[in-house]
Amino acid sequence: MKPASATLDPIAIARPALTTTRWALAGLALAMLLSSLGTSIANVALPTLVEAFAATFQAAQWVVLAYLLAVTTLIVSVGRLGDLHGRRRLLLLGIAVFTAASALGGFAPTLGWLIAARAAQGLGAAAMMALTLAFVGDTVPKSEVGRAMGLLGTMSALGTALGPSLGGYLIAAWGWPAIFLVNVPLGLGTLLLIRNRLPPERRPFPAPATSFDAIGTGLLALALGAYALAMTTGRGSFGATNLGLLAVATVAVGFFAYVELRVPVPLVRLKMLRERTLLAGLVTSGLVATVMMTTLVVGPFYLAISLGLAPAAVGLVLSVGPLVAATMSVPAGRWTDRLGAARITTVGLTGIAGGAALLAMLPAPGGIAGYIGPIVVVTVGYALFQTANNTTVMQAIPADQRGVVSGLLNLARNLGLITGASAMGAVFALGARTPTLTQASPEALANGMRVAFGVAAGLTLVALGLAAVLRRQQRT
Repeated sequence: MKPASATLDPIAIARPALTTTRWALAGLALAMLLSSLGTSIANVALPTLVEAFAATFQAAQWVVLAYLLAVTTLIVSVGRLGDLHGRRRLLLLGIAVFTAASALGGFAPTLGWLIAARAAQGLGAAAMMALTLAFVGDTVPKSEVGRAMGLLGTMSALGTALGPSLGGYLIAAWGWPAIFLVNVPLGLGTLLLIRNRLPPERRPFPAPATSFDAIGTGLLALALGAYALAMTTGRGSFGATNLGLLAVATVAVGFFAYVELRVPVPLVRLKMLRERTLLAGLVTSGLVATVMMTTLVVGPFYLAISLGLAPAAVGLVLSVGPLVAATMSVPAGRWTDRLGAARITTVGLTGIAGGAALLAMLPAPGGIAGYIGPIVVVTVGYALFQTANNTTVMQAIPADQRGVVSGLLNLARNLGLITGASAMGAVFALGARTPTLTQASPEALANGMRVAFGVAAGLTLVALGLAAVLRRQQRT
């Protein structure tokens, strides 16, 4: 008879755990894919919605803005709620809300109904975005955190890339409701996968009813909402309304800081921002997101007017960047695990700065290849930076703060995107020397592109300097 110890096969014991981890990661990846898909899939439907509801373009725009504002204003709060009451429970609730809101949007009888459904969809997406990153530390071994972050980065980029093309196909085949109803089976599948495969959290987080900072949450939502509206109202041209909204945001931030320093259990522990790793990670993430938004603001005008491409060709060229990011994110995770997050962060930022500088020096007759080449360099750098930066920040914080810090990372990225859409659009128009970009000459738009990407390269160098200072301080 064999001894009892001989019957214990370590490989056989480890295999079910490995399978569970893979399925759990698949569920988290699908949650990230759906939330990022929701960000980009509705844009292509705006002309159709204007016609379907006999609405103005400004009114139809709220189908996009409602989702973006809900995610931006709520993502930190839902991350904190996950820390207090259980991330798994809140993630499941977020997926359920996202799925139900998608169904309501698909059957919306009025534009107002659809906008409300998109806001609810954004609430669910905020939980999905904030909590998927927070689960990585409890789901995979520390040596594979970078690889898992890379997978989630791939899904985020893939969802952004697929949104316009998938949305266009669904609208052509089944009408605009299909871009919302497609989320229903996908959301249900994600819900079941996470419910059955994501393991219970390793450590309980006691949360008395008084531990949630409702006043701070309201003030932060007011500040972020006012800032987002200031950046998106008026299509980049600032007026009295924009300045008033910025003033509201500034005052709300001041009151938020005052409250957070005095409540027993704050929404955001402001002392955490003294941690250089976290602060540098948030600032560089916001700067890089601002730079990346330049490609989405400038690219369509340059490709359509300066290069004379048809709309389908413009969409195809614009999809190159997100597809490159999706392809590179998993290798970026492996390299982060192997070479260290600090080195990969530096390499990624250098790539973004170099690609932006190449676009700033692009001659007028550079053509499609002259544009795509630097964009690939920028996007590869972005994939490397995003994976390494998220890994650095999430490994440097206590487990009971991962939800709120994950929310802060996503918030920094969203604020960067919002700022980039407004500020870099204004820089582009300034470089082109015309406020009406659709009537500018190809030469003027080419000049505007060079100015915008010159500024983008400068912002990336600032981020690179911050990363270098942080790395030097960690060595000493």
